Amino acid sequence: MVYVRLNTEWTDGDGVNHAAGETVDVDAATLAELQAAGVVTEVPKSGGDASTEWVGPTSTKP
Repeated sequence: MVYVRLNTEWTDGDGVNHAAGETVDVDAATLAELQAAGVVTEVPKSGGDASTEWVGPTSTKP
């Protein structure tokens, strides 16, 4: 599971609506879908800047 911050509103597979700015836990497949759609920003593990610290499935910077 990966903890991410939503850039836009999103409705999960259970039909639950999540507001932009909310943080949610998602699996790797859902993360990939949300990234492709531009819906998420990863939340850094160390409290750093989300724009410079990548915490995706590969743990490498894009």
